[in-house]
Amino acid sequence: MPTTDDLPTGAAPEPVPLPHFPSRLHAYVWRNWTLVPTERLARVVGAKPSDILRTGTAMGLSKPPRLSATRQRQSYLTVLRRNWHLLPYEQLLQLLEWTPEQMAYTLREDDFLFIKLGSLKPKCAPLRYSPPDEKTQERERDIARLVRREFPDGLGGDTPDPLFGFVDRLSRPLTAKERGAERRPSRFSPRFCYSYFALYGDPLLEKEADPYPDGYLARLAASGVDGVWLQGVLYTLAPFPWDPKRSARHAERLRNLRGLVARARKHGIGVYLYLNEPRALPRAFFEARPELKGVVEGDHAALCTSQPAVQRYLTEAVASVCRAVPDLAGLFTITASENLTNCWSHGRGADCPRCGKRAAAAVIAEVNRLVFEGIRQGGSRARLLVWDWGWPDEEAEALIKGLPRDAALMSVSEWSLPLRRGGVESVIGEYSLSAVGPGPRARRHWELARGRGLKTIAKIQAANSWELSSVPYLPVLENVAQHGVNLRHANVDGLMLGWTLGGYPSPNLEVVAEVGSDDGNMPDAAMEAVARRRFGQRLAPAVVSAWRGFSAAFREFPFHIGVVYHAPLQLGPANLLWEEPTGYRATMVGFPYDDLDTWRAVYPPEVFIGQLKKVSDGFQRALAPLEKGLPPGKSALRQEIDVAAAAALHFRSVVNQARFVLARRALAAAKGAEGVPPVLAELERVLRDEIVLARRLYAIQSRDGRIGFEASNQYYYVPMDLAEKVLNGHDLLTRWLAAQRAKYGVRS
Repeated sequence: MPTTDDLPTGAAPEPVPLPHFPSRLHAYVWRNWTLVPTERLARVVGAKPSDILRTGTAMGLSKPPRLSATRQRQSYLTVLRRNWHLLPYEQLLQLLEWTPEQMAYTLREDDFLFIKLGSLKPKCAPLRYSPPDEKTQERERDIARLVRREFPDGLGGDTPDPLFGFVDRLSRPLTAKERGAERRPSRFSPRFCYSYFALYGDPLLEKEADPYPDGYLARLAASGVDGVWLQGVLYTLAPFPWDPKRSARHAERLRNLRGLVARARKHGIGVYLYLNEPRALPRAFFEARPELKGVVEGDHAALCTSQPAVQRYLTEAVASVCRAVPDLAGLFTITASENLTNCWSHGRGADCPRCGKRAAAAVIAEVNRLVFEGIRQGGSRARLLVWDWGWPDEEAEALIKGLPRDAALMSVSEWSLPLRRGGVESVIGEYSLSAVGPGPRARRHWELARGRGLKTIAKIQAANSWELSSVPYLPVLENVAQHGVNLRHANVDGLMLGWTLGGYPSPNLEVVAEVGSDDGNMPDAAMEAVARRRFGQRLAPAVVSAWRGFSAAFREFPFHIGVVYHAPLQLGPANLLWEEPTGYRATMVGFPYDDLDTWRAVYPPEVFIGQLKKVSDGFQRALAPLEKGLPPGKSALRQEIDVAAAAALHFRSVVNQARFVLARRALAAAKGAEGVPPVLAELERVLRDEIVLARRLYAIQSRDGRIGFEASNQYYYVPMDLAEKVLNGHDLLTRWLAAQRAKYGVRS
């Protein structure tokens, strides 16, 4: 059983500074005010609840909102991230009411959380409450005055649309208007997506956080979806022969999965299970079982799939799941990436005495055959979708030849698509709505698969992508519709509509259904049909025109997988600014910090800035006619405008943040006062604009709780974070920038 000493720390640097707060305690109270009960906040730092309430109200905060137990469970990742630089592990466990074992599992299995956090834990001293001195109280009063001025309607209390309010709305039964016209048959099947709000780590045990309530399933079906998926960790779903404790409650998970499958079938939706197996295990597990040990990575090692006992386990475990859930629609596998699984999954099979004697293609294809055998042994008609994600191109032909004949091959449609943005040559990795596939890699793999008689599946991002996942969908419907038409012409059989992001029942999903219908609508006709259904005959032309404008602007996005993973796209105005370089590296869709050189990837700074400005300006131009003509009471159009406006604010903020880092560098490089005034003017302009953007996004998120949320990351930011950015901006203006002006003798 792990203890806090066993939890990963990595480099353990000093946490980032937060000079806009009087103390670390004030940051702790502010950031957790609307997410954690006051009593627990007090207990963690050795205070009384009245001490916490006094600290918050002294900064001008309203009475904290009431927090349901369900809402607290739904926001554990949001709470963990916002305290990563504030609390040591011991206090994080108290705050979350977790055991070290829960923390260890979440950091490893919850969609690579520790990697998203930077593969390090900042070295935070224990945080303890102490009464404020006079200087601290004066700082509190300054913040309270600022809060009253910037947020005159109050801050820190209930918002018009509470966080996670969308879950209740999506869970309600469909109204007659929402049912709309009956969906026509599609040429694409399956058409499956992930839940918009599922907990990624262990969703089959979260009884009060159902990933697929009936109302939501009905909305997905009405949007043209016929399948949903969720992650499975095999040793939690079937008996694990070497360590039965790992399979605790597996029967309960299977009962819940069986119930989900039965409910989904009533809506014409099949359930698919994602397997990335067999999962690596701690090295200590192999001390008594050295014959099972494969390649080693860090403190874990692979269960070697060239070992007959592991092969039997894999097949029998899959068979056990399929027997328990006979109506499962299918399973899909990733076998050469993500977690360490088979010895060749990360390309290091030569380190294994057994797999090193075998070709990578032979080992990886064999894993898929073992899964397929398990499906058949379980007496199931479930489909096996083999995803070629991470397969080396040179191995693809041999791998496809080694697959079961009744399997289907899934490829990322846009992978390896060449593009040129701002004069810079690059290629798409995946997660792109700004470039329209399919690309050459997928076409080649599908052709090889068809040569063997296999069905073909295109994995796309229909609704949003890591280009921006903080909105429920990117309203770039012309790009989405054209991609669907291209895939129809490429004779693709089915579609995976998105990874963990993109499961909102959006116009994007509807337009995919339109272009896949039997009469095969082209992009313009498909968009018009969706717009009429959602906004009515009169407003539809203006909405379609805006969608075209958003799509054209988005085709300027400076795509590179390094950009979409590391730039502050997901946080937008919620990302803080610092007077000195933090020294931290940007993490994968986690903390971007101020790491411009990682954000921009292959793009020179000015090209990176220029392309994102084209995107932001283009969104704003396309929005203007909609905002000008917004009729009163048209909530559907108001929400559409808010989604697009939030996207534009995110892109504009990334432009600002990049310019801030460049200006900060120029200021640090200055040898004297010459040339400094325009640099200081640029810094002031950026800071003032970031304050404006944070306030605007605060207003949008307060009335639309979908903004800032993505299933596998939960809330990237909440309204209190946008308010903190306002504090951050004013602090830099009044303290740091004023000091720089005095230093160089420059008047404001």
